[in-house]
Amino acid sequence: MTDSLLIIIYLAFISLGLPDSLLGSAWPVMHQQIQVPISASGIIFMIISVGTVISSLNSDRLIRRFGTAKVTAVSTLTTALALFGFSLSGSFASLCLMAVPYGLGAGAIDAALNNYVAVHYASRHMSWLHCMWGVGAMTGPFIMAAALNNGSNWHAGYRRVSLLQLTLTLVLFATLSLWKNTRNSEEEKKGRSLSLKEVLLIPGVKEMMITFFCYCAMEQTSGLWASSWLVNVKGIDAPTAARFASLFYIGITAGRALSGFITLKLNDTQMVRLGLMIITLGSILLIQNFSDALCLAGLVIIGLGCAPVYPSLIHSTPSRFAGSPSQSIIGVQMASAYVGNTLMPPFFGLLVRLFDVSLFPVYLIVILLLMVLGHERLVRKTH
Repeated sequence: MTDSLLIIIYLAFISLGLPDSLLGSAWPVMHQQIQVPISASGIIFMIISVGTVISSLNSDRLIRRFGTAKVTAVSTLTTALALFGFSLSGSFASLCLMAVPYGLGAGAIDAALNNYVAVHYASRHMSWLHCMWGVGAMTGPFIMAAALNNGSNWHAGYRRVSLLQLTLTLVLFATLSLWKNTRNSEEEKKGRSLSLKEVLLIPGVKEMMITFFCYCAMEQTSGLWASSWLVNVKGIDAPTAARFASLFYIGITAGRALSGFITLKLNDTQMVRLGLMIITLGSILLIQNFSDALCLAGLVIIGLGCAPVYPSLIHSTPSRFAGSPSQSIIGVQMASAYVGNTLMPPFFGLLVRLFDVSLFPVYLIVILLLMVLGHERLVRKTH
């Protein structure tokens, strides 16, 4: 039963990753057809992010009332219908409207499944869970590219992904009994959910929020601005820069697959520290001026270093904050992560406008230092 349920959870996380990269891959065509500036994608992205923050903060209340299984199934249905709405949209306003249920559904799935795996499975499964997200995120652009190359349009790409999610929704509803046979179905309804104010009073939570905020700021800023930095500062040709920018995400995905095995030897705190050391090495390679090849390698190494940080931080939450409702805390973690995703890449864009894109490695190093400080204070306060 447990193995079957784990497969369902992995599939749900692949499904969660599938649409995350669709907007970016389709937007060069979409913005022309709906006649909006190319920068308008940021508005849709922010609407989605606000939805994910809201649903993450309310995930504990929802799960205590309905259970992880039903919240996951209904949220997957919500995102599937929202994506189908994207496929029917012909205006910017309708895309913004569909972004609301998509964000709400995605945030609830993320928070619910992260807590479920953190409580009931070993650390390796958390690493592999987030590896599955990477598989979905890498597959989404291929689905969109296939739709565009076959003479279809971006509507068809969104429709195909929505149909995949609708199929998963049917699987989730058909397997609700698997969840009922786990002890978590009763435990998750015990006690009460904590308000945001109550969560913030728990020792270590603020440091945890800083660490999550910085991690997602690092990941999103690297993915969004690496190509521009390589082209404009290092003089690397655009196709090579784009290829290595994609290798950053491949590094994260492959690193998480490998991290699942390393967790058999190292605990969660050691995994985070290992990841931060690897990110430091990659950052040093970015700022050296001896070899462009080393700069390219540094970007991939940063991706590898990012791999164990996020899943290990989440998996450590139930034990680190023993005695407090883990779903309440993980909901706040997810919200902090989404805020970092949303604010920090645009903030770097503002710095680029005021100064220059050459600040990219310095910006990453500052975020890295804050993340290291936040994590070490978190460890001390929750030891």
